[in-house]
Order: sequence, then C-alpha cells, then structure tokens
Amino acid sequence: MRVKRIVNSGRERSANPIFKGDVDYQTAVGDDVSKDLRLSEVHFKSGAVNRWHMHSCDQILIVTEGEGVVADEREERVVTAGDVAFIPANTKHWHGAKPGKDMTHWSILANGKTTIVE
Repeated sequence: MRVKRIVNSGRERSANPIFKGDVDYQTAVGDDVSKDLRLSEVHFKSGAVNRWHMHSCDQILIVTEGEGVVADEREERVVTAGDVAFIPANTKHWHGAKPGKDMTHWSILANGKTTIVE
C-alpha cells in the first residue's frame, strides 16, 4: 500500500508536447507504483489545452476546479467542478481550460499508449 498527499505546491510545469499553453502537472499513481493504472492531476492555466490526441485505453476525467471544455470530433462540452467525463479508447479528443479561465482535472488511464493526432 502507498499513500501520497497531493497538494497544489506539488504541481510542476509540464513540457509535454501534448499541451498548448501553460499546464502544471503531478502524478499521484504512475508506472513506479502500478503496472495497470495512472492517476494524474492536470492544471490548465487560462486557455491552455491538449492537442487532439487518442489513448489506446478508456480515460476518465474528473474536473475539480475551474471551467473548461472536453471535446471529440462530434461535440464540445463545457465542464466545471464536479463533472466527470468518460472518453472511450481510440476516440480522437482534446480537453483544457476555457480562455480567461483555469481548469483542473484528474485523469485516470489504464496502461496504454497516447498518440497526438493533429
């Protein structure tokens, strides 16, 4: 068993090319702990988003603060704290903060591959 306290000061600026804009990130459960699951907190600063991408596994996003968008090729949905988004495997999508707003979500992913598809 492992218990890790997640605090805002644990966030670090991400240099991952999947992001456009300023994004802070921290991993609660990663490869070092689980071979099956990944749990990460992602904080999108004003208007920051991911590029269009796909995961080879399902993804769950739990919005904990702010206002943002979760979109696939068919629709865009505005999300706020308390919303939970389910994105099926191999669905082209993006998510992030609305312009002028910050948004934080937790991302739950199984062990799989993420591919930028822009």
